[in-house]
Amino acid sequence: MTTFLNVLVFALPVLALAAAVFVAARTMKRTGNVRRAFSRHFITLVMAIVLCLAFTFVAAAAPADTGDAAEAVATAAETVADNGAGMATGLGFLAAALSIGLAAIGAGIALSAGAPAAIGAVSEDPKSFGKSMIFVVLGEAVAIYGLIIAILIILKIPNLPALG
Repeated sequence: MTTFLNVLVFALPVLALAAAVFVAARTMKRTGNVRRAFSRHFITLVMAIVLCLAFTFVAAAAPADTGDAAEAVATAAETVADNGAGMATGLGFLAAALSIGLAAIGAGIALSAGAPAAIGAVSEDPKSFGKSMIFVVLGEAVAIYGLIIAILIILKIPNLPALG
């Protein structure tokens, strides 16, 4: 049962991402309408989040008297208590994830505007390659800044538990 839950924890986000990409690609192929593809993609994303939350609540409501699972939960609780990992640790990891995730989204938005413009400028005048690459690199630097901030946040987490 524990192995199934571990597989489910890793497979569910991958399946949700694959479903979202499939729905968006299928909608764009059929309609060619970006607004409709975006709305269907958003609906798929919301459904994937609801599904993940539903699995979380079902797993939390499951009885813990199955022997091995109860021992694993007790061992994990003792480990958390021994390491002092609690709300501050969880919020620290959440802050690191948000900083790198939002920075990557910002970099994607910047690159979606800068890269086509750079390609167009280079196609008209090959001498403008260096200037064009500066704008593309500046957009990518936002994601690198987010990574640096995430590393700094993780290094400041109190009582960081051993991952091994």
